[in-house]
Amino acid sequence: MNRLLARLNIDPYLLLLVSTVGLASIVPARGAWAGIAGGAADAGIALLFFLHGAKLSREAIIDGAKAWKLHLTVACLTFVLFPVVGLGVSVIPGLEPSLAMGLLFLTLLPSTVQSSIAFTAIAGGNVAAAVCSASFSNLAGIFITPVLTALFITGKTQGFSTDPIITIAVQLLLPFIAGHLLRPWIGGFVSRHKKLLGYTDRGSILLVVYTAFGAAVLDGLWHKVTLAELGLIAALSLGILAVIMVAGNVMGRLLGFNHEDRIVILFCGSKKSLATGVPLAGVLFAPAQVGAIILPLMFFHQIQLMVCAVLARRLAAQAEAQAAVPARAELAKAP
Repeated sequence: MNRLLARLNIDPYLLLLVSTVGLASIVPARGAWAGIAGGAADAGIALLFFLHGAKLSREAIIDGAKAWKLHLTVACLTFVLFPVVGLGVSVIPGLEPSLAMGLLFLTLLPSTVQSSIAFTAIAGGNVAAAVCSASFSNLAGIFITPVLTALFITGKTQGFSTDPIITIAVQLLLPFIAGHLLRPWIGGFVSRHKKLLGYTDRGSILLVVYTAFGAAVLDGLWHKVTLAELGLIAALSLGILAVIMVAGNVMGRLLGFNHEDRIVILFCGSKKSLATGVPLAGVLFAPAQVGAIILPLMFFHQIQLMVCAVLARRLAAQAEAQAAVPARAELAKAP
């Protein structure tokens, strides 16, 4: 089964997400169970950001600051060009309002960390720079995404409020800072148990998805969204990704970055984080809205993985072919 999914470039975690959506659609959390599940989801989010703080080394922050031009380029793609494209896409007529809001919201999110680094490594890019750039983007997103969301989404519909900022500070930022400050004592444990803690991360997200979709289903989500709209979301997600990737490639060349750094721009600048987006959506939006809002993000998450997997392998094959040319030339000269 895992081999088949790998051939199709399908993340097995996506199947868990889809199954969770199915479970929430059939058996949504109600009454006292909804309160218990919501409390557990909040605790899971706090734990998730605590672990993210513990994983981030201070050395990476210091070393990464040196390549500020590269990180600034990635940040411009992530927090400037992406939102501009999202604003244009979100006004397409005929799209259910919550889904349009979700498309815009996904463009306001920070980059992923693990997959950005993995694809950069596969393609032969600057892995150290990818680690720093993706980490900076994810950390900055805790501050920038809520501000952009207030400017472009919630501020227009609900008015500006300090409540989400306070919630983010208590539920996300404080655990992150606590984890980072405790890194000298727990960093070794976190590094030794990456696989186990990865299950904790993903389990927290699944719990948030279950509670969010359960609330949305009770609010009539599947009566509002059609299959045609889901297909449109997939097509728009692919279009958004294509625009950003082309723009990132052009920017990398125009700004004079070398091949390895252009790969960093390509993979770090084109990603959006499901792990950060789901908790932030839970904080920034009403419970009944969250399910529909994170639906486009789930589509985009899988599409970006599939496209980047193919692209990274192609870049790796090209690098191998180019490296083989001098070797063949030397063999030809040999007596």
